[in-house]
Amino acid sequence: MYNLKDTYTLPNGRAIPCIGFGTWQAPDGETAENAVASALEAGYRHIDTAAAYKNEKSVGNAIRRSGINRSEIFVTSKVWNQDRGYGRTLAAFERTMEQLGLEYLDLYLIHWPASPSRYSDWRELNLGTWMAMCELYKAGKVKAIGVSNFKPSHLEALMNSSIAPMVNQIEFHPGFMQTETVDFCRDNGIIVEAWSPLGTGKLLADPSLNEVAGRYGVSAAQLCIRWCIQHQVLPLPKSVTPSRIRENIDVFGFDISQEDMSLIDALPYIGGSGLDPDKIDF
Repeated sequence: MYNLKDTYTLPNGRAIPCIGFGTWQAPDGETAENAVASALEAGYRHIDTAAAYKNEKSVGNAIRRSGINRSEIFVTSKVWNQDRGYGRTLAAFERTMEQLGLEYLDLYLIHWPASPSRYSDWRELNLGTWMAMCELYKAGKVKAIGVSNFKPSHLEALMNSSIAPMVNQIEFHPGFMQTETVDFCRDNGIIVEAWSPLGTGKLLADPSLNEVAGRYGVSAAQLCIRWCIQHQVLPLPKSVTPSRIRENIDVFGFDISQEDMSLIDALPYIGGSGLDPDKIDF
């Protein structure tokens, strides 16, 4: 990946821009709308939201306000946990589209898997949700479908469906690489996206990362985003500050050496959310 217009190819042949703009924790209203507007003005063409973020309306407003042709913007949203299951997922999708004010989604994800710690029938519940996703895809309402926070054990139940997941959006950043999940996705042609590529901001003060970043004349944030890209993982950095929004896509003027990639790979657990998909209670 050598510029912001570069793309990955999804299993169905559709293109997905190599960096996305995350909107988690961006409050609905002026803050979220201005952040997305700033991202689009800076050159992002991939916007990631979710029903649980409660800012879909602002995201849609910013997209329309930009004046950019809808076909040029890749938009993702996600079905929340309380709406798992076939019928509830279909209804949740309609609410999402009403909030966004769009005619279709480029990508729709299951936000979290039903966990075995809470549901004895977690496999069936995940599969029912997935069947609804497949129906939306076949109807052309969604151009691609996938999951988020799914481990291999959760993914395996979906792999024999008529349509396999095309994307898995997971927590991925220095200090938390989830190698088993990433390897499973690569072996099965699933694109991996990284939410919280900056470790919810905790990585920005890490001495080791700042030392490496200094050798390239970049910030720790830019280093982390470039590191994701060189691992063929699609980062979704988030910010509501225009200067940082721009900085987070200025990552194509340098390559991290293999020695420094290995050094970053070897960092201990830092900046993690602590959320285990098998143990979540929400």
